[in-house]
Amino acid sequence: MAATLSVRQFFARFPDDDACLAHVMEVRYGLRHVCRKCSKEASFHRIAGRKAFACAQCGDHVYPCADTIFQDSRTSLQLWFYAIFLFVTTRHGVSSRELQRQLGVTLKTAWRMGHKIRELTGRADMKVMLNGHVEIDETYVGGVSDRENAFKSKTIVMGLKKRGGRLHTEIIPDTKKATFERVVTRQVQEGATISTDEHVSYNLLEISPYEHGTVNHGAKEYARGEHHVNSVESFWRIFKLSIASTHIHISKQHFDKYLREFTFRSNHRARENAMFDLLVASL
Repeated sequence: MAATLSVRQFFARFPDDDACLAHVMEVRYGLRHVCRKCSKEASFHRIAGRKAFACAQCGDHVYPCADTIFQDSRTSLQLWFYAIFLFVTTRHGVSSRELQRQLGVTLKTAWRMGHKIRELTGRADMKVMLNGHVEIDETYVGGVSDRENAFKSKTIVMGLKKRGGRLHTEIIPDTKKATFERVVTRQVQEGATISTDEHVSYNLLEISPYEHGTVNHGAKEYARGEHHVNSVESFWRIFKLSIASTHIHISKQHFDKYLREFTFRSNHRARENAMFDLLVASL
């Protein structure tokens, strides 16, 4: 299938709930695998009237939706799959209102589905240490509009991106040197080249096992030789614009889910079809 999924391709691949159930079975267990009960390699066939498959050798039942976001849901599998499709083919995210309109479900159901899918993105994205040339930048997101309390109510997030590669983001409590050091040493391999802005807390990198270079944004400097943080700043720009235009506001309680969603999409955006299968496989 082409890298970019179309709506027509999606419905050709998943025309009904049966096709969706077969796909869940295939990615979670395989239509042929070693049976947990008889310990024999066997094919599994669909049981009529149930969301289950039976072992051809002993008849043991496998319920592929058990312990997934689909378990006990009264929403059809095809609608769940279409919601996942919307998440992987958008750049700016999908609001609960948009899911409500597209799926024809209640707002409460749409809200729950959206958050369940966002949780999937966090489980599906691989956690690996970054190496090579890594850009690091922090920013403030959200909060109230009045100047006195603006920064107190904002969420501080830190982004680390391998040049031309993977992105890692996380919420941090403050911008102290100890906080930056904890994140960098956990996420970046020793010997990497690191580019940052002039924030004083990044000075720790001058006496670390990294090669460190900076750009001075305060002096309107955005590149110094190979050093810049444009890739991370581009991600922050998309993230902030998307929150403002698509979601209007997100609570601190659920902020991390949205951050993981956008990070996952950034890391896999070149392969939408693979992104869809990766999410389903992470059920």
